[in-house]
Amino acid sequence: MKTSATEDQLKHLVKHVESLGLKANVLRGTERTVVAAIGDERVIGVTALESIPGVDNVMRVLAPYKLASREAHTETSTIRAGSFEVGGKAIGVIAGPCSVESEEQIVATAKAVKAAGATALRGGAFKPRTSPYSFQGMKEDGLKLLATARDETGLAIVTEVVSPEDVDLVAGYAEVLQIGARNMQNYRLLEACGRADAAVLLKRGPSATMDELLLAAEYILDGGNSRVMLCERGIRTFEAHTRFTLPLASVPYLQQKTHLPVVIDPSHGTGHTYMVSSLAKAAIAAGADGVIVEVHPDPENAKSDGYQTLSCEAFATMMAECRRIAEAVDRTL
Repeated sequence: MKTSATEDQLKHLVKHVESLGLKANVLRGTERTVVAAIGDERVIGVTALESIPGVDNVMRVLAPYKLASREAHTETSTIRAGSFEVGGKAIGVIAGPCSVESEEQIVATAKAVKAAGATALRGGAFKPRTSPYSFQGMKEDGLKLLATARDETGLAIVTEVVSPEDVDLVAGYAEVLQIGARNMQNYRLLEACGRADAAVLLKRGPSATMDELLLAAEYILDGGNSRVMLCERGIRTFEAHTRFTLPLASVPYLQQKTHLPVVIDPSHGTGHTYMVSSLAKAAIAAGADGVIVEVHPDPENAKSDGYQTLSCEAFATMMAECRRIAEAVDRTL
């Protein structure tokens, strides 16, 4: 749409597109509004749309992911969820334990990561684990403890949702719904998150291609939820020196292909505490819009992922170092 287009002109265009049997998705940027017309393109004429008042430019989107494509939305989207913001000049930092274990643990972590500069608190209440005998999380009791930590600190909550039936429950407590790597192609879950009134952090599956990740995001966007972030957390390769292989080339590649913000997870991407800070700094240097890091007051006794979790003190040191990297690439932390 033209920058001068009125709301009535926008509504008229949407009604016209829908009258042709197409789905109209309105994408609002800081400077431009785009209407994505999705469906059989043969029923619509480009020149006919160009003549509608308020329309500035019409183009065909060639990528299979229509709403996630930068062709459809040239500006990088800025996602806001409570205290957390990502996609602008400021780098969003999500930090906290792999699992919520107790009120004392989660509140102490929240206070420590906020003091160090984090803008959101992560913590798993529902934990999909490879072994059925591993700690599965505190479920709704864990969500209540996360809400307590938010009350104490003001930090937005980022927590995983593992089934479509739990989306409304988790969204009632959290500002950001995390879709874990194992669920990246759980299409019913993606659709349910597309209907949710919460931002979504979508993690790449350990063997997923970039197109598969972007098409998974498309499910959420197509459901009407425009607040989607992509998370690179490493892929499975032949290497054994790290838990996964963290490809930082994902950052510039995704930023060329999509308007969705890109977050890097150096904790899962490496699986070793001593590597996390280095990869967080490298991610910021590569242009990442955010990082998500596992932090625990006592990593040695954490119920899950202690081997890749920073102590609160180590996180504060990492943040000081990352702040200098951010300034060097004209970003803020």
